[in-house]
Amino acid sequence: MKLFLDTANTAEIKKAFDTGLLDGVTTNPSLAAKEHRDFNELVREILSIFKGTDKILNLEVISTRAKDMILEARKLAVKSKNVVVKIPMTHDGLIAVQELSKLKIRTNVTLCFSSAQALLAAKAGAYIISPFIGRIDDHSGHGMEVIDEIRKIYDNYNFKTQILVASIRSPRQVVDSALIGADICTVPYDIFDKLFRHPLTDSGLRKFLEDWHEAQRWKH
Repeated sequence: MKLFLDTANTAEIKKAFDTGLLDGVTTNPSLAAKEHRDFNELVREILSIFKGTDKILNLEVISTRAKDMILEARKLAVKSKNVVVKIPMTHDGLIAVQELSKLKIRTNVTLCFSSAQALLAAKAGAYIISPFIGRIDDHSGHGMEVIDEIRKIYDNYNFKTQILVASIRSPRQVVDSALIGADICTVPYDIFDKLFRHPLTDSGLRKFLEDWHEAQRWKH
């Protein structure tokens, strides 16, 4: 399963990238706005981190009409071969996805909240579908059940659309996504960092080091 970072903060992206375990980044207008920087400058810096790799940078359109989404997507896609264009899960959005698919522009259909929406996105030719499991849970739904349904539907019909689990709230949800067979998880930096950690790892390492230093003391 691929791991993406859900951020537009270049310092976080660089730290995650340096681990060698990062496969891409998802951004959106809200995340970009938090950085208080020129958008094009921000994109250039992220792409410079990914230079020479096949890491994915997801950039989202802000248009709402199909023809405008297509124009905006084309401008975003030419920035780099690493770019995948995020398109909202709307009637106009799926019209745009179909046209962009014909143009060989990869799309990530975002703001998905149901397996029915995911089915339509796959039929439209989406490269990635992004179900928001945390927000589904917030509204008394079952986010992981939706992921499971989408996996089964895509496997039934051999859809190539990749399932990207978004709105992740805990490391456990990353594991659950992997168990279901999701293709990608996108996580905030704090969740990415927590994937490395376990209290028993910390205490075990501490004990190993204490025992080693004690053994060295007896040599003198």
